Amino acid sequence: VDQLVERDLVRTPADIFRLDAATLAGLDRMAEKSAANLVESIEKSKHTTLARLIFALGIRHVGETNAKRLARHFGSFEALRKIARAATDPASEARAELNAIEGVGDVVAEAVADFFAEKHNEDQLDALLSEVTPEPMEEVQTSSPVAGKTIVFTGSLEKMTRDEAKAQAERLGAKVSGSVSKKTDLVVAGPGAGSKLTDAKMHGVKVLTEDDWFVLIGK
Repeated sequence: VDQLVERDLVRTPADIFRLDAATLAGLDRMAEKSAANLVESIEKSKHTTLARLIFALGIRHVGETNAKRLARHFGSFEALRKIARAATDPASEARAELNAIEGVGDVVAEAVADFFAEKHNEDQLDALLSEVTPEPMEEVQTSSPVAGKTIVFTGSLEKMTRDEAKAQAERLGAKVSGSVSKKTDLVVAGPGAGSKLTDAKMHGVKVLTEDDWFVLIGK
């Protein structure tokens, strides 16, 4: 990364997506195979989820959870951008719409509006979106067996990765938490589950195996 910056090969985020194997292979300690692997990874990352793109922008107070909230509410990046541009006036309908998103509120709404009000940020976004295609947010189900429930995944999942499990649960309308409390509805425990499984038993939370989870959601 230092070499890419020092050699003026990457000046903006969009420049990362314009790198080629020949250029990368010319860096110190970067063999042709490593360069090819990096280019392949960069190509794959050109297609990302809307929530990940929003999170990656580094907007103040917009972490992974708020990025998902914004992605779910607006569905597309252009829809978010349109409202955010119009939300600079605290009294505007656009600001009110941002404020009304569950879990967002005044502080986050102001930070989002401020980010899109910066011309430099808008210019960088135009360049980035010419290289990266965010996928529209999938519609969240509201009638699934786990809609509205708080789920915790723990242990080693064997049929899906932890990220895949989390994404699946969120598409079904569930909230995925990283810790177990009395407010947790379900714990899905795989082999090697430790303290979270202990906490589930302590709080009387229902525990499912990975197979139980798939039966519950009808997969």
